[in-house]
Amino acid sequence: MKKYIDVIVPLPIANIFTYSLPESLVNQVEVGCRVVVPFGVKKYYTAIVVKIHYSAPEEYETKDISEVLDKTPVMLDRQLEFWKWVAEYYLCTLGDVYKAALPSGMKLESETVVEYNPDFVAEEPLTPKEQRILDILSVDTEQCITQIERAGNIKNILPAIKSLMEKDAIRVKEELKRNYRPKTEIRVRLHDSMCDESVLQNQFNLLARAPKQLALLMKYIELSGWMQEGKSLAEVSKKQLLEASGVSSSILNSLIEKNIFETYNYEIGRLTTENAETVSLNSLNEVQQRAFNSILSSFHQKNICLLHGVTSSGKTEVYIHLIDEVIKAGKQVLYLLPEIALTTQITERLRKIFGSRLGVYHSKFPDAERVEIWQKQLTENDYDVILGVRSSVFLPFRRLGLVIVDEEHETSYKQQDPAPRYHARSAAIMLASLYGAKTLLGTATPSMESYYNATHGKYALVEMKERFQQIQMPEIEVVDIKELVRKRRMSGHFSPFLLQKMREALENKEQVILFQNRRGFAPMIECRTCGWVPKCKNCDVSLTYHKGLNQLTCHYCGYTYSVPKSCPACGGVELVNRGFGTEKVEDDIKQIFPDSVVARMDMDTTRTRTSYERIINDFQEGKTDILIGTQMVSKGLDFDRVSVVGILNADSMLNYPDFRSYERAFQLMAQVSGRAGRKNKRGLVVLQTKSPDIPLIHQVVTNNYNALYEEQCAERSMFRYPPFYRLIYVYLKHRKEDVLECASDCMAAYLRNGLGDRILGPDRPPVGRIQALFIKKIVIKVEQQASMSKIRIYLQQVQQAIMEDERFKSLIVYYDVDPY
Repeated sequence: MKKYIDVIVPLPIANIFTYSLPESLVNQVEVGCRVVVPFGVKKYYTAIVVKIHYSAPEEYETKDISEVLDKTPVMLDRQLEFWKWVAEYYLCTLGDVYKAALPSGMKLESETVVEYNPDFVAEEPLTPKEQRILDILSVDTEQCITQIERAGNIKNILPAIKSLMEKDAIRVKEELKRNYRPKTEIRVRLHDSMCDESVLQNQFNLLARAPKQLALLMKYIELSGWMQEGKSLAEVSKKQLLEASGVSSSILNSLIEKNIFETYNYEIGRLTTENAETVSLNSLNEVQQRAFNSILSSFHQKNICLLHGVTSSGKTEVYIHLIDEVIKAGKQVLYLLPEIALTTQITERLRKIFGSRLGVYHSKFPDAERVEIWQKQLTENDYDVILGVRSSVFLPFRRLGLVIVDEEHETSYKQQDPAPRYHARSAAIMLASLYGAKTLLGTATPSMESYYNATHGKYALVEMKERFQQIQMPEIEVVDIKELVRKRRMSGHFSPFLLQKMREALENKEQVILFQNRRGFAPMIECRTCGWVPKCKNCDVSLTYHKGLNQLTCHYCGYTYSVPKSCPACGGVELVNRGFGTEKVEDDIKQIFPDSVVARMDMDTTRTRTSYERIINDFQEGKTDILIGTQMVSKGLDFDRVSVVGILNADSMLNYPDFRSYERAFQLMAQVSGRAGRKNKRGLVVLQTKSPDIPLIHQVVTNNYNALYEEQCAERSMFRYPPFYRLIYVYLKHRKEDVLECASDCMAAYLRNGLGDRILGPDRPPVGRIQALFIKKIVIKVEQQASMSKIRIYLQQVQQAIMEDERFKSLIVYYDVDPY
């Protein structure tokens, strides 16, 4: 009887596809294994098997799978349940989830390979692009299209490729691209004929006249311990053997030719395997011990607990003791952080306690390392603790017991693009529930939703109101820069008071953090004569000036534009900067404090894993005096010598068109303030604003989270926002604005028929065009008690009806559930 499998392919397609199994592969496939499947005319993809059965589909004729990649499953049953929940809840496809979940090294995809025809003779002149392609292929006769583009720095070569195919100059074929290759080393062992001791002794005599060869053989015996352990095939790495013996590889080759040694490739992997020295746990103080006991006690009644502890109260130490408890019970822990930057410091703390039982997983790691962590998680020798950012929720866990979501309020936990647009906090809670595990949410500034759930009995609530070792909360001085600007007393973007306190700190060998939540040199440049502002050609935004790169850049699509020397509109040469970013702050500070070492931490300076570590380590070791950064510097970093923190422009966070702007502004300012005075003395925060009298500023100064919470709850209840209502944003995109207008009006009308006044819009978002696509947004506000599953089904029905309309075939529709 013919056997079939249902698979998920890594494409944004809702359906699961059925393939037939060839006789030769019938017994090699299990649910959760990867298989290579043909898809479309020529494409091949790595698919995940989700079901094995004997029912042929009625709608289409099945194709055979091409290859089985795994002997055992790479995905566990609970992972598949989790993927299905993510796809259903966040209104995306299983293919979207699969593409986000697996490291790219585990997904083989077909690539277009171009093969040179050596018999080709040109009968007519070739274009420069065609000739360049043939020149590249004449050196390496078979290359994929992307390699040709890179080698020749050529863009859009497809028309030239098509022309060369018609002339029979090249042939094109599809091949599978294997991104991951195991790391191996060359090892040396005795040849089978040498494994008898008497034969080996005779060989020593024969090599008496070749001292270097004899020395190499003797060194091998010493390193491998062959004599002592009586091994028949003792082995040692080629590199180690040559370094220890001090001979060249030609000597080794001579012994291989004489059948004394043989070499082979041995898979060693990229992950650290040696056991690092570990230390015992620090003892908890009274406040920490009380919180620790309360959390353990709360887990008997509820599965989720919110730990609300002020900055520097020692929450991480409580986490470490909880992790130790869970590991002792034979379970695993997933420890989530919002930023890769945070993993640098916390990895060191956890490694000292848990050694090689700790695994770290995030996107700045090479893809091959992430593949090996995934594979290790499927073995008996898996990690007890995984420390990572939001993508870590997709890793395989066999015995998950606790999920810690540190800085749970952070916006970085929400995936924006591409789908799935999941929130790692919500996903982590669901993941834990699938395993029967507990979830701990920790923060000094809880999200409104989490605090609402905690105060209304859905979550347990544990509070830590005192800083570690009774250190006082930082003193916050509010500086009214509106008046200072009017009187022209500002030095650039710095008030005299902030500069004075910075000088005092630097004279005392203390450190300073300056916070400006915008990267780049200036948000825009403007012609002083006519008001011309350079805009992105693909998006409805002004271009940000980056002085270091001497270019204007769009932070939405990456488009770059050379800085003009004169205004292209009027010819004027007075082009001035408007606003300021971290790069401008760095430039000004270096002029004001020329003798101080200044570093900047933002998206532009932290493109690699080592750049994060270098900036943080240099600041921690006192090599850097002033650290300038965006919100990266606000998140849980622990520095001993920081005495002054400057918040340069609080107003930029307040005046943002979003119902969460005050909540986020409070969180950011409270968090960055918490970096001051963490160990030796009370710190100082200088908060510069043009609106010193608004209630939020007073709430930040007094660290009065409860006042913010009560005020925001009253507003959100009135205007139907979370935590009282749930939000779904529906986005529609199209290249033609008139088609988009028609489609969005049509979809909003459909939705109002079924959901009534829950629908707002369609409206144009603040940035109404990105990457040459016009955008419209529809907002859906849903009561907490409403059935979300019914609403999701209705949304999908409406989308289907819209997409079936001939006018809207190229329309893009996607959803953002619980936007943040």
